[in-house]
Amino acid sequence: MSDLGDWYRSVPFFTRYWLSLTVGFTLLGRFGLVNPINLILLYEPIKRFQLWRLVTCVFYYPLSPAHGFQFLLNLYFLYNYSRRLETGHYGGKPADYFTLLVFNWLCAVIIGLILNFSILLEIMVLSVLYVWCQLNKDVIVSFWFGTRFKAMYLPWVFLGFNMILSGGGITELIGILIGHLYVFLMFQYPQELGGRVLLTTPAIFKEWFPDTVGGVHTFGAPPQRPPQPRNRGRGMFGGHNWGTGHVLGGQ
Repeated sequence: MSDLGDWYRSVPFFTRYWLSLTVGFTLLGRFGLVNPINLILLYEPIKRFQLWRLVTCVFYYPLSPAHGFQFLLNLYFLYNYSRRLETGHYGGKPADYFTLLVFNWLCAVIIGLILNFSILLEIMVLSVLYVWCQLNKDVIVSFWFGTRFKAMYLPWVFLGFNMILSGGGITELIGILIGHLYVFLMFQYPQELGGRVLLTTPAIFKEWFPDTVGGVHTFGAPPQRPPQPRNRGRGMFGGHNWGTGHVLGGQ
């Protein structure tokens, strides 16, 4: 239990709460402590001010013999890639990562209401997975049966895998599109195409979750580190200690 507690406390803040709420609401629905119908996204109840559905629909997932493996798979990708984003590209920038989650959540809810999707966990997980893969395009990842490829292809491989496994694919595709919209607005349009900055972190998010380190994050590159002090009278040669790529399932 001590080891489990140490592991849980080591999980980054947003990933820890996302993972905990997902497991919590799913088990509440599974054991009948809460009626699952009250946790999913439905337009008519929301019109009657059941606004909690806008949030719980992201965390709840129906558990059954047919969906148990799919649920564990979503937890696996949620933990691995949310953690890597939060401690990697967004390390020390919690407000920026919170902005990503809120933006993807809003897009998922809007699309869910339009297309009548009541459970949004898979969409959110795929949207975050896609962002990590775009920021780490050339990292080699491993998938089932020993296949290895660049991270930029992982969302599409996962999409194909789910189409074969469960006959789905629509929710995964929506997650990919939401992730791509975030990457385009946050990185590609202002940095690569020279456009205006259309998506920024609200100041109130910075007040709630202050930065813990300095630096500027750019598309496809790690955050810049603050300049190191120089000794007078002689030069100092700095360098970057680039980390190795993570394989799928790596710690």
